[in-house]
Amino acid sequence: MEKIKIIVFVNSDWFFLMHIFPIINSVKRDGLDIYILTSNTGKKQEIIDHGFYFEELKIDRKGANLFTEFKTILNIFRVYRKIKPDIVHHITIKPIIYGSLIASLFKMKVINTVCGLGYSFGESLVSFKSYIAHYGYKYALSYSKSYSFFENSNDRNFFLEKNRIKKDIQNKVVNGVGVNLQKYTPLNSLNNKNKIIITLASRMLWEKGIEEFVEAAKIMHDDYFGRIEFKIYGKIDDGNPGAIPSDYLESINKKDYIKWYGFESNMISVFKASDIIVLPSFYREGCPMVLMEACAMGLPIVTTDSVGCRECVDEGVNGFKIPIKSAAALAIALEKLIVDKELRVKMGKASRLKAERDFDQANIIKDYTNVYTKILGL
Repeated sequence: MEKIKIIVFVNSDWFFLMHIFPIINSVKRDGLDIYILTSNTGKKQEIIDHGFYFEELKIDRKGANLFTEFKTILNIFRVYRKIKPDIVHHITIKPIIYGSLIASLFKMKVINTVCGLGYSFGESLVSFKSYIAHYGYKYALSYSKSYSFFENSNDRNFFLEKNRIKKDIQNKVVNGVGVNLQKYTPLNSLNNKNKIIITLASRMLWEKGIEEFVEAAKIMHDDYFGRIEFKIYGKIDDGNPGAIPSDYLESINKKDYIKWYGFESNMISVFKASDIIVLPSFYREGCPMVLMEACAMGLPIVTTDSVGCRECVDEGVNGFKIPIKSAAALAIALEKLIVDKELRVKMGKASRLKAERDFDQANIIKDYTNVYTKILGL
């Protein structure tokens, strides 16, 4: 019997491992060949070691050169024609738009995962890239042989209200990929340290609110130096137009007060050393993994009242939601938690309960595997 073939198309190998891996790994079984079509930033062997085939594709996430984009589309066509998959799973914007175009030519079955809408949807339609994003999604999400997952209800409602997704096309809202509640367990107690540690972990993009975090630290310096410390973790996302240069990140370092530590693979250790988790993002998030993990670890959260982020905080229960681009509002919210240990404990417990209710990865995996089973007829 011929094996069933699946192509999972995502913009980068590291994003596959960090974001969608638990879902795709759960689909793996005998009689199934799964090909990961993505760019290689050094994670190729790790993906192969997990039992997947690796198909390398160079993809420019900035997408400024039309010739380069056409070449990318042509290469996608060649891969789809060569492998002849029974189903293709597209994750992130270019795979969804370009992949759906090619899949429709071959009349292939498609699953899309919309992981937030990103910077292109924060721009005016005057922007060529934004225009392509809006109408490319309209074509992709209206493809009759597709099923789409959205990582927050705002994104699905956006497309429905703009008539860029047909109401009869099957879709579902899930909270990202959720969080493994057995791996991310609540802290036994808050850290018994002299300093309160305030942590931001994210890709280093301006839209993630890094500058607002730094400015809030400056606002609080005179009153709280020696009592609090700000820590920033995350890699510079060179392929993204909003990437923050390393010289800025290195320039903010102030001994014993604020520091950028770069990428950290062991986020559990970061959470264990933290008292408050912050994400002042104004990027159109899906459902930020760092906030879901922080909830599971039983930590209070301060984030923005913006798409994707707002799903992770019940205002005044497990944290605070602040206006976007407001360092002053961030400083005020942080101060409430800094001066009140009982509030931090209370909100931390509420975060864990929220994770159990809304972010259990086992439930989200079940949603995906049910769709795969139905589409493949397994």
